[in-house]
Amino acid sequence: MTVIVPPRIQRGQTIGVCAPAGPVDPERLQKGLERLGKTFELRVADNIFAPRAAAVPSYLAASDAARAAELNAMLADPDVRCIVLARGGYGLMRILDELDGGALLKDPKPIVGFSDATALLAWAYHLGVRGVHGPMGVQLGDLADEDIAHLVTLISEPRAPGKRPWTLAAHGTGVHRGPLVPANLTLASMLVGTPWPLPLEGAIALFEEVGERPYELDRYLTQLTLTGALRETKAVIVGELLRCRDPNPPAGGVDPEDAAMRTVLERIHAFGLPAATGAPVGHGTRNEAIPFAAMCALDLEAKTLEITEPAVS
Repeated sequence: MTVIVPPRIQRGQTIGVCAPAGPVDPERLQKGLERLGKTFELRVADNIFAPRAAAVPSYLAASDAARAAELNAMLADPDVRCIVLARGGYGLMRILDELDGGALLKDPKPIVGFSDATALLAWAYHLGVRGVHGPMGVQLGDLADEDIAHLVTLISEPRAPGKRPWTLAAHGTGVHRGPLVPANLTLASMLVGTPWPLPLEGAIALFEEVGERPYELDRYLTQLTLTGALRETKAVIVGELLRCRDPNPPAGGVDPEDAAMRTVLERIHAFGLPAATGAPVGHGTRNEAIPFAAMCALDLEAKTLEITEPAVS
């Protein structure tokens, strides 16, 4: 399919910040906004700091209608040249069918997010617009300076990221080429059967996760295989699996520190897919931004990943 690469955002232009999923910690967000505000003007959605109505579940930032309306307003606003989500959590799948795809197609702009925002990146991709799998507002205050600088460069300079300075470990052989599809593993599973499944056919998948027990990781990967979603995937890169431990394993005892990674690699190998581990992508103190579905080359002999298409034009 033809994918639009949105125009770059120039330094000093406006980034819109909204919370179309879970509620936001104001102090953490403010720290992140201060770092982003050194380079761009910021327009923050009203709902982020407004009291949540009593009828709204505690896991949502606001009502579905309010969250969709604020995101749609930013999609349609010609002054907003990029949208960075305030946080993930849960909630985007509830409003995907209420979003204004026509506004994004009329005025393509980079959408930056990860975790629950995997659903939004998939929605934009199916419209034909490339997004950015990258850090959100509440995480920006905790990241290394290099990750902030990389995000700014990625959305403001129309050049391919090239070979990434990652320390990868190879679990397989060969050179594998295809679009790089980064995603939260839970969302990758949950999007199967919706109008917005991840484009994993012929792709290099990059999965990250937080707070899921090893058997849950097994469940998501097994479901992706049983549904055929991974049938034509070329390889898998594993990012961070943060706090993915079971405090009470069914067999008793204590899970080893690497139980989550062992589980993921066992499933990937069982499906006959080559893999690499060690991508600095996820919920921790590193989260390098990546253009969603940009072409890449994963060289398991050299243990390198090269991204050959830009996030912006």
